Amino acid sequence: MQYMLLIHSAEQTEPQGGDREAMYERYFAFSKEVREAGKYVDGAELQPTSAATTVRVRNGEALVTDGPFAETKEQLGGYYLLNCNDIDEAIAYATKIPSAEYGSIEVRPIVER
Repeated sequence: MQYMLLIHSAEQTEPQGGDREAMYERYFAFSKEVREAGKYVDGAELQPTSAATTVRVRNGEALVTDGPFAETKEQLGGYYLLNCNDIDEAIAYATKIPSAEYGSIEVRPIVER
């Protein structure tokens, strides 16, 4: 079954400088692990929320605004899409994502059709 691991964190509390480089090295190691295990389907880091645009349609009219869809403490920063045997395996991988140490990882199964 496929699981989406959504990476949420507060942009202002993310590591900076050398700590950020170390975090990226851990991300590269995690990505390598899930690829070598045959679990990796897709994944990407997102641009910061300052690059976001939100679209809403109300009464047939498109309303376009700069920024994320909601003001929150944590923002969606990226994702992994993994093939896992079950939710427990998906959770085990989520605990290895570096941002879990200062943010949160939302694990959601994909609707299979």
